[in-house]
Formats: sequence, structure tokens, C-alpha cells
Amino acid sequence: MKHCYLILFCCLFTAAIFAQAGSAVAKKDSIRKDNIPGKLDSLRIKDFTAMADSLSSITDSLLPNDSQRALLSPHSLQEKKEIKVSAIDFTKEGEKKSFTGKELLFYYLVFLFLLFGLLRRAFEKYFTDLFRVFFRTTLKQKQVREQLLQSPLPSVFMNGFFVLSAGLYINFLLQHFQIPVTENFWLQYLWCAGGLSTIYLVKFIGLKITGWLFNLKEATDSYIFIVFIINKMLGIMLLPFLLLLAFAREPLYSGVLVLSWVAIALLLIYRFILSYQAVRKEVKLNSFHFILYVFAFELIPLLLIYKLLMVIF
Repeated sequence: MKHCYLILFCCLFTAAIFAQAGSAVAKKDSIRKDNIPGKLDSLRIKDFTAMADSLSSITDSLLPNDSQRALLSPHSLQEKKEIKVSAIDFTKEGEKKSFTGKELLFYYLVFLFLLFGLLRRAFEKYFTDLFRVFFRTTLKQKQVREQLLQSPLPSVFMNGFFVLSAGLYINFLLQHFQIPVTENFWLQYLWCAGGLSTIYLVKFIGLKITGWLFNLKEATDSYIFIVFIINKMLGIMLLPFLLLLAFAREPLYSGVLVLSWVAIALLLIYRFILSYQAVRKEVKLNSFHFILYVFAFELIPLLLIYKLLMVIF
């Protein structure tokens, strides 16, 4: 009996052990089949949604916004293309800029200054004697005068220089007082220079004829010499005034113009004094008669020429 009970106990114990092992295996299988795959599936779903969200954010950042869509639209791209094409056409087919300022006047003034410098350099002795006679720095006036008269070439050049500078100054005066001879500035300048040279040529010939007729050759020659000496100095003196009148603006322009009138008036008064002293040595002449001569042969012809120009033009 004891052996029977022992065998039965062993059988029951082994059956209990196997039952516990089966339940443990079943639990493991249930965990593997039920719990772990579910967790894995939930983790995979979460990872997929996170990846989808990140991909959507990346694609949103890569896709253009409203302003970029407007810029990337076919219409805007066409406009950009047209703008580029028009810019290229403008750079290729653009016209050259034309300047209508005072460039030609500037170059002409440079030419006048260079011409004076060349004359000054080429005829140094003549200019030295010219300034000595004008400023009366020597007592040998007659000897210096004879030296100047023996140099006809620089004298002719300086007379021409006076016509160029004084003609340009008269042209500025006509423009300032709005008395145009012609609308073209340079054509009017030619008229001024030509008129000025004609006046002094007629005056020179008239004085020569008068001196020959009345046997006053010494007096007329002295007067002609003084007149043309003052004209040469006037042509030199007008150079800085021409430069300022060409490019200055108000109120500097009016100041320069008044200052030039004062300088010209002083030169004319100085010429009147020198010529009166020279003529009085040769002819018995009082100051009243000389003033009448100045008005008759200096001012009235200029007024008549001005009146004639106003009637013609």
C-alpha cells in the first residue's frame, strides 16, 4: 500500500509540475502573441505618424508660400523675362547722352589764354616795352615808342587779340541786356568782332587822312599810337572778366559786370589824359575842343552803328 501511495504521489507531483510548466508556456505564448505584437504595432504607428509629421513639415518648408507662389507664377516669370530683355535692349540700343552746355565756350576761352601765353612767350621784349610805355616807368618814352613801332608783327597780333577778346565781351553785354543781333551766340560773336575791327579800321584810315590833309601827321600818329596801346592793354585786361562772365551766376555776374565797366572807364579816362598830353604838344588845343573831338569821333559813331544794327536786325 505504501508503494501504491508513493507511486500515486509521484504521478500527481509530476502532473502538477507539467501543468505549471504548461501554464507558464501558455502565459509566455499569450504574452508573445497578445501583448508584445500589440505594443510593437503601437510603437510602429507612433513612429510612422511622427515620421509623417516631420515629412509634412519638411515638404511645407520646401513648398513656396503665397508671395513665392506669386513670384513663381508664369505671369511673374514672364514679366521678369520682359524686364531683363528690356534692360538688355536699353543697354544695347541706348542713345549717347548729348551735352548742350558751355563746353565750346570753355575751349574757346582756353584758346584765348593759350594764345596770349604764346604771344607773351614769343615777343618778350615787345611786351616789356609795352608795359613800360603804358605804366610810364621810363623817361625815354619816344625811344621806346620807336622800338614798338619798329615791331609791326606783334602789334598786329595784339590788335587781333584785342578784337577777339573785346568782341566776346560785347557779345556778353548784348546777351545780358537782351539785345540779340542773331539767335546764334557764335554768329553774333562774329558780328561783334567784325564790327569792332571795322570801326577801328575806319578810325585808323580817317586819322591818317586827316593828319595828311592838315599837316598834322605827328599829332595823329601819336594819338593813334596811344589809342592802340590802350586797346592792347584792354584786350589783356578783359581775359579774367571774360572767364567770370562766361560761367558766373547771379549775384556774382552783376558784380563782375560792374567791376569790368569801372576798369574800362578807368582805361578810357587814362587814354583821354595821355592822348590829350600827346596832341597838345603838337597842336595848340584847349581841353574843350578835345572833348568835342572825343564825342564826335569816339561816342557818336558807336551810337550810330548801334542804331543801324537795331534797325537792320
